[in-house]
Amino acid sequence: MSRYLTHALSSMPHIAGLASANAGARSGDGLSEASRAVTPTVPSVPRRSPRRLSYPLLLALLATPAAAPAQDTPADLVDPFVGTLADFGQLSPAAVAPFGMMQLGPDTSPANHAGYDHAATTLLGFSHTRGVGVGCSGAGGDLMISLRYTAQSGPALIDKSSETARAGTYRVRYDGGIYAEMAATRGAGVLRFTLPRAGTVDLRIDPRHSYSKRLAARWANLASDDFRADLVAGTVCDQGAYHLHTASRILVNGRPIHRTLTVGANDAATLQIAGKAGDAIEIRTGMSTVDGRGAALVRDTEVGSKPFAAVAIETRRAWNRILGGVTPSGSRDQRSLFYTSLYRVMETPVAIDDPDHRHRDNKGVVQTSPDGQTRYANWSLWDNYRSQMPLLALLQPERSADIAQSLVALYADGKAQWSTPHEPFLTVRTEHAGIALLDMHRKGIAFDADAALAGMAADSHTLHRGTPDEQIEAAYDDWATAELARDLGRTDIARTFTAKAQNYRPMWRSVFQTPGADGDVVKARGLYQGTLWQYRWAPIFDLPWMTATVGREQLLGELHHFFDAGLFNMTNEPDIQVPWMFTALGQPQATANLVRTILTTPIAHPYTNNGKLPVPFVGRSFALSPQGFADGMDDDAGGMTAWYVFATLGLYPLVPGEPWYVVTTPAFKQSAIDLGNGHKLTIQRAGPAHGRMTRATLNGRSLPNFRVQHADLLLGGTLKVTTR
Repeated sequence: MSRYLTHALSSMPHIAGLASANAGARSGDGLSEASRAVTPTVPSVPRRSPRRLSYPLLLALLATPAAAPAQDTPADLVDPFVGTLADFGQLSPAAVAPFGMMQLGPDTSPANHAGYDHAATTLLGFSHTRGVGVGCSGAGGDLMISLRYTAQSGPALIDKSSETARAGTYRVRYDGGIYAEMAATRGAGVLRFTLPRAGTVDLRIDPRHSYSKRLAARWANLASDDFRADLVAGTVCDQGAYHLHTASRILVNGRPIHRTLTVGANDAATLQIAGKAGDAIEIRTGMSTVDGRGAALVRDTEVGSKPFAAVAIETRRAWNRILGGVTPSGSRDQRSLFYTSLYRVMETPVAIDDPDHRHRDNKGVVQTSPDGQTRYANWSLWDNYRSQMPLLALLQPERSADIAQSLVALYADGKAQWSTPHEPFLTVRTEHAGIALLDMHRKGIAFDADAALAGMAADSHTLHRGTPDEQIEAAYDDWATAELARDLGRTDIARTFTAKAQNYRPMWRSVFQTPGADGDVVKARGLYQGTLWQYRWAPIFDLPWMTATVGREQLLGELHHFFDAGLFNMTNEPDIQVPWMFTALGQPQATANLVRTILTTPIAHPYTNNGKLPVPFVGRSFALSPQGFADGMDDDAGGMTAWYVFATLGLYPLVPGEPWYVVTTPAFKQSAIDLGNGHKLTIQRAGPAHGRMTRATLNGRSLPNFRVQHADLLLGGTLKVTTR
């Protein structure tokens, strides 16, 4: 452990003792027993023991292609249960495809913001959408479906020993033996119930279920062969609304039943079905941002009449293709946590085009994507422009071009900072889209940069600049506008926005250069979910000025104090770049020590979004368990898991918008990245992970500042970090 976080723990003996106790806890795989309950104050990292499967269930699992692979593939190593316990990630084990709208999974009571809690034993049903590790009360939960025997009463209890999840699938037995399985494609999903005994079951479809405000729900058709719903709900934090259309088909043993659903209280549609033991009841659903016809086209194109197993296999292959672009060495648990994190990174944003290329924009207008392009939505940019978007630019450059063009389209009629009343899909916020665009432009990703510049310049007038953090964040946006203008030869715009970007500097000197008595108070002076000390380092784009203003040695001393005094917060984004700043200021070993500590050691986490805990939570920041994150730490649409992926690879994009990375000690002895076009980058560590960094080279060329350019990485070869 580095001396900074060691000091923070050792200054609280009772906390340090808990950290030591937690250090021995180990994670299991995605088929493990439900974790033990945690205490309200300082939870322990839960253990997960192997589950015992009943013989019939074991046969059912072995019959599915993904249940017992001959060897572990990246998709097999993904554990979707990580981060699904209470407020430790706000994630769900729902079935999902890469960058898919469909998130088909369980809703439990109690639940986290994604509708599920790993400790819950009561099942409410299964719904088709959810946000990925986002805040407020989340968003999604659309079209919740439940099935129970007519005579059954009381809560529907989950058989936790049967609960399994893999990349693209989720399975559980509940209510005394009903077996539910689900698989997802980009915009469609298959929910299959298998009955354990003969009897009449009640199928119930609730169009009003939602994690946010349900604003409208209308049945457009009630025929079981093609029942359709038009849904409107609040986006995350109920800022704006999204509009969704669904088209579903009910099959019994693979055949349509030609029935009509009945609408009752609260618009719930129901249907009674007389079944035999072993009968399979399927609900196949497609989703569209456009209309019911589009939803039916999605359903029929993406799943059609394919057997459940075929849908699951195709999605598993899709995950293997996208995850297999990175191949780390290491233990099974290390690789499992890595691929689980990369899996979360690759869930957002989501592709929203119907098979005929139609989609709605954020004004509600139907648009058609040009051939070869895909429109994306589901933004959480305040959270993930720092880490997830740069990781996609490195690992998914072709997809990033479509993501970039989708961001440019947001500016067409004036971009809202959160979301509009006519979003095509659930979203969070779109601040700092311009920084993401500059970053992608400088990494060679093609999009309409002139249109982006015009939109970014116009957007500047709408930015909030009232509180100290808002002034810094607006300055970063203005800096990005100036830099993109400079790249495009628009020196007039560049001069204007460079000056505008520097307007925050007097405020920084008066408020942040020497934080006062309220320096460690969350939300002091109107700050958003952080302290003055944490936001002090936010103008990372202006680090040369900050260094010149304070002095390099003084600034380094203040960075050391930041960690020694326990002021750092790994559970939210405002200061997650700070460990990497030591390298930029000439102390790369301090970065290596801190990053290794954060990756491997239980540490004190005292901060929440609204204040400080009376007793800090002590535990791993990232772990292979349902309690996968620190207490109160949301994944934030891949924002945190992308940080983890970068850190384990030994790279970090310190300044989004500048195309270079800090290089530090990789967690793995070797990792390989497929860069496309026949290029491959191998990242090697020569020496122990805990050793002192002595050298970094790219293809034998020394990197004296432990900094590497994006363009140089794209040429491939070997990035080597030597330690001793």
